[in-house]
Amino acid sequence: MLKTGEKAPEVLGFDENGKEIRLSDFQGKKLVLYFYPKDSTSGCTAEACSLRDNYSALRKQGYAVVGVSVQDAKSHQKFIEKNQLPFPLIADTENRLVQEFGVWGEKSMYGRKYMGTFRTTFIINEEGIIEKVFLPKEIKTKTHAEQILELLA
Repeated sequence: MLKTGEKAPEVLGFDENGKEIRLSDFQGKKLVLYFYPKDSTSGCTAEACSLRDNYSALRKQGYAVVGVSVQDAKSHQKFIEKNQLPFPLIADTENRLVQEFGVWGEKSMYGRKYMGTFRTTFIINEEGIIEKVFLPKEIKTKTHAEQILELLA
């Protein structure tokens, strides 16, 4: 997993509209890059809505927000529409970014093992350096934006 102090990759991927998103697109801004397991699941919806509801406060602090999951663009478009999300979602269908950031691995639910995305948030500064990593056990989906804003206070 990429760690605090390391540089984030330049090419992040393609959003729900097929637009390429690069780290340099956010020059002069800080970036909340959050990885989540799946569109329209309860935890992922709670997390996205927390970021949506606090989006203007994050923007005031100079932050942009980008979500990443392995679902396709069509799934992301529905998720954005249904929850009125004001930020882009990267469709990492080839699992490139989740692997580059080290948030893809074996998970287990009800005794069944499968590969999936670990819910993780990277706070990236204006120079593209990772300042903070919120690990899966630290993230409270319903109040995740508040966790980020507390960090900034």
